[in-house]
Amino acid sequence: MPRPLPQLDELNRAFWTGGSAGRLMIMRCQSCAAYIHPPRPVCRTCLSEDVSPEAVSGTGVIDTFTINHQSWYPGLEAPYVIARVALDDAPGVILTSNIVNAPVEAVEFGDKVKVTFEQQDHIFIPLFEKIAD
Repeated sequence: MPRPLPQLDELNRAFWTGGSAGRLMIMRCQSCAAYIHPPRPVCRTCLSEDVSPEAVSGTGVIDTFTINHQSWYPGLEAPYVIARVALDDAPGVILTSNIVNAPVEAVEFGDKVKVTFEQQDHIFIPLFEKIAD
């Protein structure tokens, strides 16, 4: 299903293309080890400019979600789940994404999820699917 694509720049390129290698890339400060998302050129914790993308596991927990019943974008079939996912190994990073490969009524708060990627052109969109219990 087609989705609106981001405009790539030097800061966000690793995030949007890391899926080509199956990796979720999150910016990390090399001075204080804080994760930074969305990508920024300066660490918001220690103000260091020594930041670079780093692969994380791509697992997390659904923090909150909503089920969208309105078709807002051509080709993006409703209903679909829009969720906030708190990443397991990137403290403080919460990604807003879609939960895929599960019926919308099967999604619950606290569900464990893992990243999967949808490729469109040269962009790899990070989406999440439930991890079987």
